[in-house]
Amino acid sequence: MNPHTEFGHFAYVPARMSNAAMPKFQRVIAALVVSAFLNACALFPSHRFASGTSVGQVVRVLGEPTAEHALPAGGRQLEYASGEFAKTTYKYTFDAQGTLLDGQQVLTEPNFSAIRAGMTADEVRLMIGAPSATWPLTRLRQLVWSYRYESPFCQWFMVGMGPDDRVVDTAYGEDPMCRVHD
Repeated sequence: MNPHTEFGHFAYVPARMSNAAMPKFQRVIAALVVSAFLNACALFPSHRFASGTSVGQVVRVLGEPTAEHALPAGGRQLEYASGEFAKTTYKYTFDAQGTLLDGQQVLTEPNFSAIRAGMTADEVRLMIGAPSATWPLTRLRQLVWSYRYESPFCQWFMVGMGPDDRVVDTAYGEDPMCRVHD
């Protein structure tokens, strides 16, 4: 077996490592891999909790929610939006005793399809959370709420809110983050 590998006109000779240094080298590499894995887990925590988990346990794992909504019969919903440019919002629904009933990622096309003209701003926030961005359409007297989400296309979902804070219309459009700037 030839220890030399040809790269064009140059020969690469791998450095030899002493037998004593090899285990230390392997331990360092293993520690770096484990550290990277644990950091990735911290950045992207598992959003799955068993039904019956307490609200305190969810908050201890995920931190303070980005929003909280009161529900009928004393329940509540915690919202964890992943930021202005991210594409996920997790909602956790608890009963009046603070026991988890459901948890899911809500920025999905089936949820978008359920939004209808006439719904209130609070109903939309309860269903899919706060928008990624908003901007006015002065001529139409609407405030557009936009939501980024996971899609094979470069698009976002938009909700047109009228001056009475009710849904006027919905649409999909090109996400400006995808435009190429020359």
